[in-house]
Amino acid sequence: MMAQPSYAPLSSPVSVIGSQFMSPYQLDIIVDRNPKGNVEITDMSNKIMLKVKRCDTSFHYQRVLLDVDDKPIVTMRKKIMSEHDRWNVFRGDSKSKSDMVFTTKTAHVFQSKTNVHVFLANKTGSKDVCDFKITGSWSKKNCTIYMGDTSTTIAQVNKMQSSENIKLVKDKFMVTIYPNVDYAFVVTLIGIVEAMKSSNTKGTEVAAGSAVGAVLGAFFS
Repeated sequence: MMAQPSYAPLSSPVSVIGSQFMSPYQLDIIVDRNPKGNVEITDMSNKIMLKVKRCDTSFHYQRVLLDVDDKPIVTMRKKIMSEHDRWNVFRGDSKSKSDMVFTTKTAHVFQSKTNVHVFLANKTGSKDVCDFKITGSWSKKNCTIYMGDTSTTIAQVNKMQSSENIKLVKDKFMVTIYPNVDYAFVVTLIGIVEAMKSSNTKGTEVAAGSAVGAVLGAFFS
């Protein structure tokens, strides 16, 4: 088990995907990854809460956030030919710009540590200032999700600790989500960063090796 973090109460609730995914209490969840790129989210009693399903196409890396009944909550889609590894998130299974919830991108084209900025689709402030950010070391599972460019934390990623069987936890890690924070939003960010690392490890786009495919894909992004 991980040490309980200390936190300052948020000045206002954080609801991005939906207020139905908020808890008035601190929420600890377990993220369980499988070799196919799918992710299962459970509470500390191993009860399934959400799922992230890999559904890549010929032109796009994609992930879908599902509820326990496999109903799509949001669709995560990587933008083709993006230097900053940009992902767009849409409500349900939509790909329409009108249904976009938020976008993410890496802070730098080349970076050794995780530094992902999040921009809400309906933001009213400066488009250059991020609404949330994820920083830390993803490989070491030591990352923090902050409110914008501040030190206000909304969630913390940590390694899964166990003295019983390392094999049972090697593909799992924990996330502590602070009170009144949209946990579906946090899980979506986790799904995107996991997908970023997966696609970057491969070193090529889904349509790599086909220049024609990349050009055609640009019309569908």
